[in-house]
Amino acid sequence: MGLPAELLRAHLDLLAERDPAIGRTLARVGYPEPRIRARGHQTLLRTIVGQQVSVASANAIWGRLEALFGADMPLDAIAATDDATLRTAGLSRQKAAYARSLADEVLSGRLDLAALPEEDEAAIARLVAVNGIGRWSAEIYLLFAEGRPDIWPAGDLAVQVEVGRMLGLDARPAERATRTLAENWRPYRGAAAIFAWHSYMAGTASAI
Repeated sequence: MGLPAELLRAHLDLLAERDPAIGRTLARVGYPEPRIRARGHQTLLRTIVGQQVSVASANAIWGRLEALFGADMPLDAIAATDDATLRTAGLSRQKAAYARSLADEVLSGRLDLAALPEEDEAAIARLVAVNGIGRWSAEIYLLFAEGRPDIWPAGDLAVQVEVGRMLGLDARPAERATRTLAENWRPYRGAAAIFAWHSYMAGTASAI
């Protein structure tokens, strides 16, 4: 599971004491809700399904996959299903290949989602061995499904925008700069990321 509410709040309180920019923003937008996903291949498969499509389209595709395979999404059944059937559910040929890659990694035992490496970078490297799972997707999984407290998805556009806004920068920092700017937030960068998304959404809503 992801970071529970009480731990998320505690980490943000520590960050607010350390960094006045976070303290000011926290006073303005308040605490975020936890972002929690289930640990397991279903969450990674859902990430693949959602790539480069709208939330509504991803939900529709996921519903058709559930109709085909059930909520557990058994990987052996997915691996045995032909592309034509997967495409009727809305998966492109490329995403069908990604789903098969995930099935192969898990069913072969090369990827054990119940025993990923404890070191974050090693866990990320293990996840990106699955075709279709990039660094951002791996980081999101480790933060939302495993609740790893120091995951920092610096490649996320909303995180970059909000870091720049919180710190009063003239422009959105690039990924490398976003990683550097967050060094002072270790080992609570996971809470900082969730807070950045929360603050970004608050800022977007107020601009409408």
